[in-house]
Amino acid sequence: MTVDAPSTDSSRLAKHRRRKMVNAVALTLSMAAMAFGLFWLIWILIETVRLGIGGLALATFTEMTPPPQAETGGLANAIFGSLVMVTLATLLGTPIGVLAGIYLAEYGQKGWLGNVTRFINDILLSAPSIVIGLFIYAVVVSRLKSFSALAGVLALALIVIPVVIRTTENMLSLIPNALREAAYALGTPKWKVISTITLKAARAGVMTGVLLAFARIAGETAPLLFTALSNQFWSADLTAPMASLPVTIFKFAMSPYENWQKLAWAGVFLITLGVLALNILARVLFRQKH
Repeated sequence: MTVDAPSTDSSRLAKHRRRKMVNAVALTLSMAAMAFGLFWLIWILIETVRLGIGGLALATFTEMTPPPQAETGGLANAIFGSLVMVTLATLLGTPIGVLAGIYLAEYGQKGWLGNVTRFINDILLSAPSIVIGLFIYAVVVSRLKSFSALAGVLALALIVIPVVIRTTENMLSLIPNALREAAYALGTPKWKVISTITLKAARAGVMTGVLLAFARIAGETAPLLFTALSNQFWSADLTAPMASLPVTIFKFAMSPYENWQKLAWAGVFLITLGVLALNILARVLFRQKH
């Protein structure tokens, strides 16, 4: 029994029309979702720039956080505290994350320890930062009976570690096995293959993960509320409370004082600009190396 050619052509034409209709609907929904997200993003950025630039002045970077309704004041101690804690947390969390990522990619593909580590890492990646802050509060702050910048560093480092682990494992997994096999064929030990070949080939991706982790913790507020708390004065003592930009923004934005609200918007602008710059740097670095 043969199929009539005209009916076959009409069936194909009907299927083609249906596919075009489905494609048009999917494309319209995708564009609408993108436009919806871009609308809010652009609005937020416009408001941040409009209100943030107005609070920027030389005093913002040179003077301490002011008392309510003061005529002068700045965010110098908060900026310094954020830089100190975020930098130390990155320096503390990055080696742990890189080493754990190397183990998962090179040694723990099939073992039970690797699977357990990945499972715990996934939990840490999705855990709210306030939970990490409460954990450090219970383990460190409550036992030492004092808020401290060191506790804030530990809380932020726990946020850095899972991000670096995931990035390092993914980047090392992308390295072709042919590179490893060629090195093994020449008698190179595995530790040297990892340090001089695979890790070197994946260093751009690993550095991208480190920069993204740095950008993520730069705006964290909840963990610092339970650990480093805040300080109205300049302090470089890691065993004492220390001011930070996110906590200062939170405190000033919730206040009824105009000078505090103005400084809060200036701090929001600085954090947004810093995080945006780090994300751009990470992506440019990744594209250059790959």
